[in-house]
Amino acid sequence: MFYIKCPRCHEADLFDTGSFSFKQPFDMKERCDACNEDFFPEPGFYYGAMFISYIFTAFFSILFVMFFHWVLDWSTMVSFALLIGVLAVFFVYFFRLARSVWININVKYEADAVANPRQVVSQGTESSRFGSKT
Repeated sequence: MFYIKCPRCHEADLFDTGSFSFKQPFDMKERCDACNEDFFPEPGFYYGAMFISYIFTAFFSILFVMFFHWVLDWSTMVSFALLIGVLAVFFVYFFRLARSVWININVKYEADAVANPRQVVSQGTESSRFGSKT
């Protein structure tokens, strides 16, 4: 999950660029390169990742400011300024981590996923996908 890899095979990356690359930071691959897992199973799939990102960022921010303000006795303004700087640097990683956590919640690991890749189902072939109705 924290390596931001495919949840099914743990082989291929979810994103083309590195987590600290600001070139195309939000462009996610459509499918896994190794096992052909669909990373966008339905429209709006990653709305749940917003909540994970919000929860993670909120707890991180509270603990960060509390540590610098109470433990190290820095001023509140300096603690928040440092927090803003850290969040600006790690924003892309937090975004990708939230998506990785969300898809890992919904897609289970399969040890033989690379040997048994998913079949691509094209649009308009619902009969082959759901079985024929004859």
